[in-house]
Amino acid sequence: MIKGRGAQSQVKNRFLAHEYVLEHLEAIDEFEGENPNTKYIEIFPKTIVNKVESPDVGMEFSLNPYQGCEHGCIYCYARNTHEYWGYNAGLDFEKVILYKTSAPRLLEKHFQNPNWQARTIVLSGNTDCYQPIEQKLQITRKLLEVFLKYKHPVGIITKNATITRDLDIIGPLADLNLVSVYFSLTTLDEEVRRKMEPRTASASKKLKAIEELRKRGVPVNIMIGPIIPGLNDHEIPALMEAAANAGAQSAGYTMVRLNGAIGQVFEHWVVEAFPDRADKILNQIKSAHGGKLNDSRFGNRMKGEGLMVQSIQRLFELSKAKYFSGAPHRPPLRTDLFVKTNKGQMGLF
Repeated sequence: MIKGRGAQSQVKNRFLAHEYVLEHLEAIDEFEGENPNTKYIEIFPKTIVNKVESPDVGMEFSLNPYQGCEHGCIYCYARNTHEYWGYNAGLDFEKVILYKTSAPRLLEKHFQNPNWQARTIVLSGNTDCYQPIEQKLQITRKLLEVFLKYKHPVGIITKNATITRDLDIIGPLADLNLVSVYFSLTTLDEEVRRKMEPRTASASKKLKAIEELRKRGVPVNIMIGPIIPGLNDHEIPALMEAAANAGAQSAGYTMVRLNGAIGQVFEHWVVEAFPDRADKILNQIKSAHGGKLNDSRFGNRMKGEGLMVQSIQRLFELSKAKYFSGAPHRPPLRTDLFVKTNKGQMGLF
C-alpha cells in the first residue's frame, strides 16, 4: 500500500475527455502515483459562504477554507468534488490541496452585507478545516477570529486534535453560546484507522481533544461517520462509551455511501487493505443500499435500509441510551448577538 495515503490509485475524472495514463510501469524509475509529496495551490473565490441545498445533511450554510483533504479518508463523500477542479477523486484528492487565503476577508464582507441574517455557518461542510496544512496557514483560526468579532454562530466538524490550538478563540465563542464542535470518531482500532483515514489524529488524541474542549466549556458531540458494516459497526458501543467518558454530550451516525467515483476508489482500497474480508465488507455495504454501493435518494442515502441497517440502528440507540441518557439539553446557538453592520470595521464601535 502507498504509505500515508487512503486512496491507492488514481481514477478517471468524468469531466475530462483526455487524461494521462501509465501503461508501462517497468519503464519508469519513479511512478508519480507513489510520490508522497502534496501540492498546495492557492485559489481565489469570489464568495466563501455556501447555501446547502441538500435537505438531509443538517446544516443551512457551510464554509470550506480548503478543497481536497490530506487526511485521506477513503470513504469521504467530498472526493467527487475534486473533479470540478480538474483533478480526480483518488490520490489527487489527497495530494492536491486548494486553499483560500482570502476566506477571512470574504467572510467579513459577507457579514457586512445588510441583507444577511445570522444563521449558523458550519466549517468543514465538505473537507476538514483542521487538516495538516492548517497548522501553517491558519486560515481556520483567522475565520474563527472573524466569527468572534461579529459574534456570529459557527459549527465546526473535524477529526483532528489540532482544534485545541484555537481554544483561546473557541472558548470565548462557547461562553456566548456561539459554537458547537462535532468530532468524527470512526474507530478505536489504530490499525484500521491508519489504513482507513491515515492522516487524521489517532482515537486517543481525538478523545483527549474532546476532554480539553469540554473542560473549557465547549459543547462537543461525536459523529460515527461513517459506519462501514463488516469493518467498524461492531465498535459502536465502545466508541460511544469512550466519547461519553471524554465528555462528549451527544452522538450521531451515518451509514457509508460510496457515490460516484468513490465506489471505484473504495473497492480498490478494501481489496488491498483487508483482502481477507473485502468481499464481506462490499456485500454488506450493497445490502444496505438495495444491492448497490451507493444510494442517492435523499433521506435514505446516509441511513441505508434493510435488516442489517435496522440492527445497526438498534445497537446505536441502545448504546446512546446507556451512555448519553444524562446529557444536559443545550439550547440552539445564539443569533441575537450578531453585530450587524455595513459600515466596515468602524461600524462595530
